[in-house]
Amino acid sequence: MNDFNAILSQFNKITLNEMNKVKLLDRLDKKYMFQSDMLPGILDKAMQSYFVLDIEGKRFASYETTYFDTPDYEMYTKHHDGKLNRYKVRFRTYTDSGIHFFEIKFKTNKGRTKKNRLQLQEDSLLIDGDKAALLERKTLYKPESLLPAITVNYNRITLVNKNLTERLTIDFGLAYHNGVANTSLPGLIIAEVKQDRSRVSPFIDIMNEKRIKPESMSKYCLGIALLINKVKHNNFKPKIRYVNQLLSKSA
Repeated sequence: MNDFNAILSQFNKITLNEMNKVKLLDRLDKKYMFQSDMLPGILDKAMQSYFVLDIEGKRFASYETTYFDTPDYEMYTKHHDGKLNRYKVRFRTYTDSGIHFFEIKFKTNKGRTKKNRLQLQEDSLLIDGDKAALLERKTLYKPESLLPAITVNYNRITLVNKNLTERLTIDFGLAYHNGVANTSLPGLIIAEVKQDRSRVSPFIDIMNEKRIKPESMSKYCLGIALLINKVKHNNFKPKIRYVNQLLSKSA
């Protein structure tokens, strides 16, 4: 972490209010996974092209996200099977500030990601009231058909390009639990480029230079595949092997 902080302290900063100009709730995403010891060098290369989100002097934030799914993991299975027009339903807490959201993500058949969310007044995992109304308006699911599936805790660095057309999130320190089992992936970095449409991206250029290919594995699906034995895994096995290779390199 000291390496991260030393480099992040050299970035020009952007405030939360300034970053709200780049919400990108309807966007194109591209994800990458790499081992944590590569991050300082990647941040160093990105410094000239990006602002870092700074909240009260802190340049990374802690998150806790609980994903909901049906008892037979329908949302996970649709992702595993490569089906589009699929959903993720989650509660997210920004643990440093105690701010809570109920969120619905929808991946369209055009490959775009659309997100709807409600800020909550309390930390509750009940899908009721306005949350239930949003769920029924935006998805095919009823509140009673969904259960908490898995919780993931992690830290996030948020970068914004200097043209204010792209967000880049860099997640590290992932730890999963579902009330029965748990696992952590301390050596793994998951980075995601978010744009309203396909544009030139300095970060994608850095990934190409380092020969890191895009990997579309979501944090949710990764956690379910690692902790739940009864779900399909076959299509994710190559990506899980890749994650394990990254972790062995960073050990």
